[in-house]
Amino acid sequence: MNKQKFAFDKTNFILLAVGMAIIILGFLLMTGPGSTEGYFEPDIFSVRRIKVAPAVCLFGFVFMIYGILHKSKNKKV
Repeated sequence: MNKQKFAFDKTNFILLAVGMAIIILGFLLMTGPGSTEGYFEPDIFSVRRIKVAPAVCLFGFVFMIYGILHKSKNKKV
């Protein structure tokens, strides 16, 4: 049976899905109540929203790049 040659295999798609889930988690960590004209919300400057969430997103993007560049060890040319 003649199989088509794809650029990515199953492992690449799994790595990309995990990377996307990490990025979504980072964006969810950034969410929270916002300030209005009548009320100042000090939570907008929390460590979770300023430092942790962007670091998680960055890790997710780096993981997606790894998922794109990952080559299968048993792939035949």
